[in-house]
Amino acid sequence: MYDMKALYEAQSVEDAVRLRVEHPEAQIIAGGSDVLVQMREGRRAGKELISIYGVDALRGVTMDGEENLRIGSLTSFSHITRDPLIQKYCNVLGEAVDQVGSPQIRNIGTIGGNTCNGVTSADSASTLHAYEAIVELTGQNGVRRLPIRDFYIKAGQVDIHPDEIQTAILIPKASWENTFGHYIKYGLRNAMEIATLGCSVNVRLAADKKTIERCRIAYGVAGPVPMRCPTAEAAANGAQATRELAERFSRAVIDDINPRDSWRASKAFRQHIAVEMAKRALARAVELAGGELA
Repeated sequence: MYDMKALYEAQSVEDAVRLRVEHPEAQIIAGGSDVLVQMREGRRAGKELISIYGVDALRGVTMDGEENLRIGSLTSFSHITRDPLIQKYCNVLGEAVDQVGSPQIRNIGTIGGNTCNGVTSADSASTLHAYEAIVELTGQNGVRRLPIRDFYIKAGQVDIHPDEIQTAILIPKASWENTFGHYIKYGLRNAMEIATLGCSVNVRLAADKKTIERCRIAYGVAGPVPMRCPTAEAAANGAQATRELAERFSRAVIDDINPRDSWRASKAFRQHIAVEMAKRALARAVELAGGELA
């Protein structure tokens, strides 16, 4: 049994916004893979819930007029992994969310829920940061869009106004075009495991397939929120794709990350594996882009 005060079911985005205004203390629920667990544990006992699960307009992956990939916030992890547009233009995101929980969780869990939780360990988070994703929020005053780096405020807190719901995540054409990425998750187990560290790297190679035109790297669990590594990116951008570069690139991440000690791993261990993950992810991303570390 779940101890809830009331459940309101939104029929549309507009209806969800109205319910948010009328019930400001209510919790938004989509797939429920997090909220219902927390409710059973007593952390959200007695709460009002606003279900947006029936709003089909928030599902699916499309290409908008500016050729940005648009992922509806209710799109499940399993649908993202199998979607043809994701597989063609941003396959690394599909691979990343395919490492969430179990098949049952991936069938019910949504990309919106994964990001709105605000947790740094979310498997989608580092790849979305590395692809400079844009978060779309809809409220009484219309649509608001902000870079995902600004969406995450601190551990467990994101920038959603009291009248808003998250409606989509966009990956700009400038980020996915001719870009290839790789995600590595380190955990104590191979399945049903929260990441001890997650690393996502993507590259765009020049026509010679030897020069890195553009590189992005982001981590989850390397700080209180998911984060990019500008020092490492600067080392790779415009450089020749060599093993020596991979060494410099991977060591540079230490200047940007700030992992903590926890029962899962010490700060020193996270720093150690962060370097190795960066090196391996860069090499694989270069390979996927048609190149090879010389």
